[in-house]
Amino acid sequence: MSPEHAMPELVTAITELDEQGALSLVQSRLEAGDDPFAIMAACEAGMRKVGERYEERLYYLSGLIMAGEIFREVVEMLRPALEQRPSSPSAGRILLGTVQGDIHDIGKNMLGMLLTTHGFNVTDLGVDVPPEIFVARAIAEQPDVVCLSCLISSAYESMRITVEQLKEKRTAARMHLPILIGGGMIDAHLVRYIGADHWAVDAMDGVRLCHRLVAERALRSQL
Repeated sequence: MSPEHAMPELVTAITELDEQGALSLVQSRLEAGDDPFAIMAACEAGMRKVGERYEERLYYLSGLIMAGEIFREVVEMLRPALEQRPSSPSAGRILLGTVQGDIHDIGKNMLGMLLTTHGFNVTDLGVDVPPEIFVARAIAEQPDVVCLSCLISSAYESMRITVEQLKEKRTAARMHLPILIGGGMIDAHLVRYIGADHWAVDAMDGVRLCHRLVAERALRSQL
C-alpha cells in the first residue's frame, strides 16, 4: 500500500505545511506502534508533494523552508525508533553529498540517517560539494556506492559534470563505482541527461537500491 493510502492524513499535513498537525500525527502513530519506516515514507510522500507545489509555483521558497523544518522535527521524533531496529554491521560503504551549487540537505540527511540505521558506513561530504571533491573522496574511500543529492534545477548541470568526472575516474582506475542520484524532482528523462547509473526519488527507495547494488557486487566477487 502506498504511503498516500496508508497514512493520508499525515501526507496531507506535511503537504499543507501543518506543523502541529504533522507532529501530532507522527506522535500518535509512534504510540500506536506503527512501523517508523512507514511513517517516514508517508512524510517523504508529503515532502514530494511540497516539491511539486513549489515547481508549480503554488509554494515559494518560504514554503520549502517551512517544510524542511517540519521534516527535521519529524526525523528527530522518529530517530530513536529507527535506531532501535537491528541492522547488519557490514551492509556496505556509501559516499554521500549534495552537489555543487545546491545547499539543500533535507533529502541527503534523510538518506544518510536511514542508510546508517540499515547498517551502512556513510561518509557525508555535506552540501555544495565540487566534482573534484567527490572524485578525490571516491578514490580515498573506495565506497560501494556514490550517492549524489540535488533539489534545485539550477544545480543539475553541476550534477551532470560530477557524474561525468566520476565515470571517467572509475574507467581509468577500473573501479566498481555505481552512481546513484536522488532528489524529489528527478525523473527518467533527467537521469539520461545527467548520465547516472541509478536514481531514486525518496530515501527508502535509495536504501533498498543500495542494498541491492552491494549484494550484486558481493555476488560478482564470488564468481
